[in-house]
Amino acid sequence: MSDKQNKLWGGRFSESTDEFVQAFTASVNFDQRMYDQDIRGSIAHATMLAEARVLTPDERDAIIQGLNEIRAEIEAGEFQWSVALEDVHMNIEARLTERIGVTGKKLHTGRSRNDQVATDIRLWLRDHIDLIDSEMSRLMHGLLGLAEREAATIMPGFTHLQTAQPVTFGHHLLAWFEMLRRDRERLADCRKRVNRMPLGAAALAGTTYPINRERTRELLGFDEICYNSLDAVSDRDFAIEFCALAALTMTHLSRMSEELVLWTSAQFDFITLPDRFCTGSSIMPQKKNPDVPELVRGKTGRVNGHLISLLTLMKSQPLAYNKDNQEDKEPLFDAVDTLQGCLRAFADMVPALVPNREAMREAARRGFATATDLADYLVRKGIPFRDAHEIVGKAVAHGVAQKKDLGDMSISELRQFSDQIDEDVFDVLTLEGSVSARNHPGGTAPEQVRAAVARARAALAG
Repeated sequence: MSDKQNKLWGGRFSESTDEFVQAFTASVNFDQRMYDQDIRGSIAHATMLAEARVLTPDERDAIIQGLNEIRAEIEAGEFQWSVALEDVHMNIEARLTERIGVTGKKLHTGRSRNDQVATDIRLWLRDHIDLIDSEMSRLMHGLLGLAEREAATIMPGFTHLQTAQPVTFGHHLLAWFEMLRRDRERLADCRKRVNRMPLGAAALAGTTYPINRERTRELLGFDEICYNSLDAVSDRDFAIEFCALAALTMTHLSRMSEELVLWTSAQFDFITLPDRFCTGSSIMPQKKNPDVPELVRGKTGRVNGHLISLLTLMKSQPLAYNKDNQEDKEPLFDAVDTLQGCLRAFADMVPALVPNREAMREAARRGFATATDLADYLVRKGIPFRDAHEIVGKAVAHGVAQKKDLGDMSISELRQFSDQIDEDVFDVLTLEGSVSARNHPGGTAPEQVRAAVARARAALAG
């Protein structure tokens, strides 16, 4: 049989496809990973066609049995993928026809590869969104456990990477949690738009066969059908939306990674990562490199690139389907794999990190972290805030010159800047006093951290 005859679309053509063009236009090397979704979609389609009396029950049963046997072949590594058959859909259909004869050719009745691939990719992405959600939830639970354990652990809070005010380590971890909470909301929202079924749109205009799209939708677990056939086969905005939320989630993971890299350095020494998440140096025996967070930080650019790739892919396509859309899969697949892998790594690593509480506390004590507390103290004594700000600035300048933190100064030293300062000032100049004073929802007080953890656990359970 000639190549053109072997093609499932070869009737129109008078010569075989150029060998290079055949390889250049084929997608089976990467879209074969959608084999399960393709088979599930075909089983639902055949079931609906039989109910619509387009197929007989015997034909339906033969198709479904054949497809299940093909799935088993693929999973056993026995399936022979052919570039000549272009893609996952035609490979499976050709093998089905080999197994069950002419009945296999009836499976494609009432559909096109255009709505078939659009359905497969939505099914595939929906499945992986659920896996990503599971990893994200696992990371969030890990953060909550660590935040609860470290609810009273004091560390410096930073602005401009300079010591600003004391916070608790638990409070800092909950900031990471809040980033992920929004990411997870975006993931769930994206899933709603992914979960719409293109099947039945056929090539672009629908089909003349008496199909029941609602029945197919029900069989495949979609929330609703795509209501315009042109749009159903041609747009990939759902993939773009996923890559946008993936890029944002990776940005959050990258920010966390940057802090982990800083905190594991000798200059900070705030945390220790277990050895299993680090590597050494080929030349410097003392090195313990935080490779996992560094790689996550680096992979963020990769996902950002996939988002731009898909936006550019779609930006000037006329309706309806165009071959350009074959280029949607590799960026999407890699964005999914990258995000899922990074979340898994973080979900394993974060709960296992060991805080160096003494180093954190010492860093907070050295950086004049209670300067704002002293200003607030003076305001409560009746001094206008701007004047209090100036007074404390002078006290800090004195501390820098004397190499003394505010809490280490004597009462006589402090009173040279304001006679409103009394012995009770040391209640606010302690690190514990500073964090405990911020006892309101969203504040860093240990009591509020524990309450926030309880609220978050209840929300995750719901």
